[in-house]
Amino acid sequence: MAKKPLEILTESMFYVLLSLLGGAKCGTEIAAFVSARTEQRVLLGPGTLYTILAKFEEEKLICETQVEGRRRIYQITEKGYGLYCAELERLRACVRDAEDEEGRMQA
Repeated sequence: MAKKPLEILTESMFYVLLSLLGGAKCGTEIAAFVSARTEQRVLLGPGTLYTILAKFEEEKLICETQVEGRRRIYQITEKGYGLYCAELERLRACVRDAEDEEGRMQA
């Protein structure tokens, strides 16, 4: 059976890609960004974070740019940016649908 590429991102996956839009980061910098950006609503433990990073590398959504001992630096690729933009548009469409439905219910 052929491997299915990522089409929809989990919330954690979305925030990992978002964290890399501002430049290359190591895993601890990514986790700190996500925690701060979401006011600790999304917390990435090492198991979750490094599973996501491995999957993203495998899918060529991110690439490793530097290795310093155990510290690895990642950056988003063009393919990763494309998936991020597609997911952002999907989320915006969900919000538009919800707002439209709320407006319809209030009318």
